[in-house]
Amino acid sequence: MMEQWLESAPSWSNIALFFGLGALFLAVVLTFVTYAILAERKVMGFMQGRIGPNQVGGRFGLLQTVADVLKLLLKEDTIPKAADRPLYVLAPIIAFTPSFMVLAVLPFTDAFRFADIGVGLLYYIAVSGLTTVGVVAGGWASNNKYALLGGMRAAAQMISYEIPLVMSALGVVLLAGSMNLVDIVAAQKDVWFIFAQPLAFLIFFIAAVAELNRTPFDLPEAESELVAGFHVEYSGFRWAFFMLAEYVYMFAMAALVTILFLGGWHPVAFLGWIPGAVWFALKFCAVVFVLIWFRATFPRVRADQLMEFAWKVLLPLSLVNIVLTAVVKAWFF
Repeated sequence: MMEQWLESAPSWSNIALFFGLGALFLAVVLTFVTYAILAERKVMGFMQGRIGPNQVGGRFGLLQTVADVLKLLLKEDTIPKAADRPLYVLAPIIAFTPSFMVLAVLPFTDAFRFADIGVGLLYYIAVSGLTTVGVVAGGWASNNKYALLGGMRAAAQMISYEIPLVMSALGVVLLAGSMNLVDIVAAQKDVWFIFAQPLAFLIFFIAAVAELNRTPFDLPEAESELVAGFHVEYSGFRWAFFMLAEYVYMFAMAALVTILFLGGWHPVAFLGWIPGAVWFALKFCAVVFVLIWFRATFPRVRADQLMEFAWKVLLPLSLVNIVLTAVVKAWFF
């Protein structure tokens, strides 16, 4: 038995290659996070008639976010005396780790992907839900009433909006006949699902914005009511872990929207000569831009409006979409 296992086990060179590619991909994601923050500041500055960062790193402020990251890493790490120390220290790691784990199943081209599993969409939804545990744990372990309220808001919001998010994605699963993300992209070779499932796309995108805790659904990080929210007692690199998780999830969610509704790496018919990786990047950047556009445009909603919108609007619409999709598939396919 042991000999068979040794023969089938991967070689050390393959293991080293796997971890090397993983480390390289992490560096790419961290670079995206660094310059996504800069892009967000620049785009919001343009939309609101401001200049944005323009001092550190030349006239475009290209090193401003790098300087901010260095500042966070060098700041003193303070832990409140009355905090639950082990859980306080562990919470940011619990919040961040799933955000990077979900990237393993996202296919960026037909050749570049880390894991091609049959239930990739289910894996994404299941693993991303673990971040809620880290957020709630951080709020509770801080022993601060504002942090606890922020954590409770985050839990209520993420659980509420996960339901319409998943149910809207079921329409895509019905049409593709698979939960494998590669198969879902392949099913959009002729028609992207944003055209076949416009209602599902609208529901999914709104729920995704709420899952990312971004404006106008950024109640867990409400400076006006909760000082800062679930991370109010965090400082330095631990606070940076929470922010890093948020932007890595923006990367992951923009990629998932591209895969589920925008045809992934499939080109527009008459521009097939452009490589698939370029098409994926263009669609991905368009989704990220819209997320930034939302933040620069919409005001924050009230907590009661947030919850009512999930349960009274998005949930019924997602049920209607599932029924309509099932009827259309049964009659016409």
